[in-house]
Amino acid sequence: MSMSADTPIVPPDTPGLRPLPQLIFGSRWLQLPLYLGLIVAQGVYVVLFVKELWHLVLGALKFTEQEIMLVVLGLIDVVMISNLLIMVIVGGYETFVSRLELEKHPDQPEWLSHVNASVLKIKLAMAIIGISSIHLLRTFLYAGQLGKEGAIYTETGVMWQAIIHSVFVVSAIGIAYVERLSQPVYSASPSHKDHH
Repeated sequence: MSMSADTPIVPPDTPGLRPLPQLIFGSRWLQLPLYLGLIVAQGVYVVLFVKELWHLVLGALKFTEQEIMLVVLGLIDVVMISNLLIMVIVGGYETFVSRLELEKHPDQPEWLSHVNASVLKIKLAMAIIGISSIHLLRTFLYAGQLGKEGAIYTETGVMWQAIIHSVFVVSAIGIAYVERLSQPVYSASPSHKDHH
C-alpha cells in the first residue's frame, strides 16, 4: 500500500491513547448528527429558494419594481444563509471532527486549505454581516412608509435594526483585530514552526 508524503509516519512501538483520553477524543463524533442536521436544513433552504423563485416568475408581469426587488433580496438572503451553512458544515467538520481529505479534489474550496477555528470565526462573522445587510436593505425599502398608518416597520424598529447591524460590524472588526494580534504569537510558537 503506497503512502502519500502527507501521511504521518507512526513508529510501530508508539503506545495508543489511554481509555479516558480515547473516549474524550472520540466524543468529537457526537457532533456528526449536528452537521447532518444542518445538511437537512440546507435542503429546506433549497426548497424555500425554489418556492420564492417560482413566486417571482409567476408575478414577474404584475409585480412593481419594489416588489421584485424585495423578492430578489429574499433570494439573496436565502443564498447567503445557505453559504453560511456550508461554511459551518464543511469548515466545522474539518476543524472539529475529522479531515475530509479534499487536497487533491478539483472543487476544494480555496478557504478550506487554510481553515482553522480563527479563520472560520472571521468568515462566519462576515457572513452574518452580509445577511444582516440584506435584511437592513429590505427594511430601508419601506423607509418611505415610516410613520404612516399600516407601515410594516416603526422608526424605533428601524433604528434598533441599524444599531444591531452596527454591533455585528464592530464585533467582526474586533474578532479580526484580536486574531491579527494573536497571529505573531502563533507564528512564533515552536509547534507552529514544526508544521512548516
